[in-house]
Amino acid sequence: MDDSSLSWDDGALVTIDQRGLPHEVRELRLRTVDEVIDAIRALAIRGAPAIGIAGAFGVVIATAAHTVDGVVDEARVQDDADRIAAARPTAVNLAWAVQRVRAKVAQGADAVLAETLDMLAEDGRTNRAAATHAADLVRELCPDRPLRVLTHCNTGRLATSAFGTAIGALRVLAERGAIENVLVDETRPLLQGARLTTWELAEAGIPHRLTVDAAAAWAMATGQVDCVLVGADRVTVNGDVANKIGTYSLALAARQHGIPFIVVAPESTRDPRMATGRDIVVEERAAAEVTGFGGVATAPDGTEVFNPAFDVTPGELVTAVVTEFGVVHRADQSTGNPVSNRSGGGAFTPPVTFTPQVSTGGVEADANPLPGKAIAGIARELYQRGWMPGTAGNISVRTGDTAVITGSGLSKGELTEHDMVTVRVTDSAPVAADGRKPSAETTIHTAAYRATAAQAVVHIHPPYATALATRSGAPGELTTLRLTDYELIKGLGGADPAAIDIPVFPNWPDVPRIGADIERYLADHPAAPPVLCIAGHGITAWGDNLSQARDRAECLEALCELVARTGRRQAFGPREETLEIGLT
Repeated sequence: MDDSSLSWDDGALVTIDQRGLPHEVRELRLRTVDEVIDAIRALAIRGAPAIGIAGAFGVVIATAAHTVDGVVDEARVQDDADRIAAARPTAVNLAWAVQRVRAKVAQGADAVLAETLDMLAEDGRTNRAAATHAADLVRELCPDRPLRVLTHCNTGRLATSAFGTAIGALRVLAERGAIENVLVDETRPLLQGARLTTWELAEAGIPHRLTVDAAAAWAMATGQVDCVLVGADRVTVNGDVANKIGTYSLALAARQHGIPFIVVAPESTRDPRMATGRDIVVEERAAAEVTGFGGVATAPDGTEVFNPAFDVTPGELVTAVVTEFGVVHRADQSTGNPVSNRSGGGAFTPPVTFTPQVSTGGVEADANPLPGKAIAGIARELYQRGWMPGTAGNISVRTGDTAVITGSGLSKGELTEHDMVTVRVTDSAPVAADGRKPSAETTIHTAAYRATAAQAVVHIHPPYATALATRSGAPGELTTLRLTDYELIKGLGGADPAAIDIPVFPNWPDVPRIGADIERYLADHPAAPPVLCIAGHGITAWGDNLSQARDRAECLEALCELVARTGRRQAFGPREETLEIGLT
């Protein structure tokens, strides 16, 4: 059996087209950057380590394509590298691998290829080491007899470049005679477990059974699972794990039944810049993946769909994260508190959403504690990230004809649900005469509520977006900031995924004047994106709930960071006129 899923041959990336499995094993030969990107987006290549290495090969192709007479057009190569890194946002390995090889671009395509081939060889060694450490841990936790192990999605050589992570651990255990049977989740909606994992386990001669995802918890309850082994697409500093959708529910069921839940991944999957799982951008995929399969419709035409590709499992539910370095995160199973060899934020709390309640007026400031508690939690989190320093920034949730908003002059790092003020949407005036003042930017929030269907607003001061907006602003004038050619633009809900125009408002000393400008603009531009900037005064985002508003603000900051780090030129200008400015 050829254990490699990725190789380089005569200027082409060669791989198995995973869309054809298990019935057809067909080869893909990718010779252009667009072909590599399309293969990653279409899941012809999938799995965090595999798409990382594929992305690195994409940079090799880009470097060769943009080299004339031995001179590399570095700007064009770096633009292609940006497009590759943005092909799938959740898996950290893609951006990591592209970043690693792009440092070699100036030295030419041969240097980029050499670095990528080193990465390819490292991946096989890394996976085998992580798998061996994980197998050792499983036998330590479950020492008595051959094991019944449950796994989810596909984590074998198809998802890496060789051997595999969680499936690699199954292979090591099988070599030791320690596997009785593997229970394979089919992994809806694209059936990576049914199509790919069963194929790999059969190939390796490991006994297994296929089950629907919904049967996993019952299998645990009826004593058919001794351990759960899964992979990861990203692991944050505090041990939160992004993985294929359905992983979180497995972790909850495993905790309920006292079953070890072990994550096996390369060290490159750990993201030292991301404190908690709240920071992870979860990719949502096409509705067609849910409404039908194999060309056969399974839902009525026009059915709306929720199709996240990943979920985030709190570190407290993860028995251990194992990499090539051994156990790097381990939860205290008696308390559920994570223990990690890296310092970082506290345990992940799933995003809080709030269903608006209609108010009839006269509501006391704390009459509805739920939005206040959610607001305080997110404010503290954004304070820790430096996006709401000191008393700066404010958050609100609409409650019918009123809104609950953070109070004025309060440190966002110490905010509680009792530090909120309820205001009327119509005129921004406080409802209760208790002496507490709402945030000074209340009129910005109420303008968004009056002009849009927003149910929550976040106003923050993240560094990259604030700096870029300030540079693009003009005294006394409305300007625009155009962002182009980043996949993350989709996260802002723009009609055109290739470009988005974000209004930048002048920062009047009289804040109600800013609010009036915003309301007038939104009324005149009903298709405007749900984010805006105020020159020198941060950014504002809104959405159907608090989580969505926060996510959009985070997405805008991520886009602006990409622009700043890559030096890409963006269009700034007053109203209809644009001015090209190069970033340094």
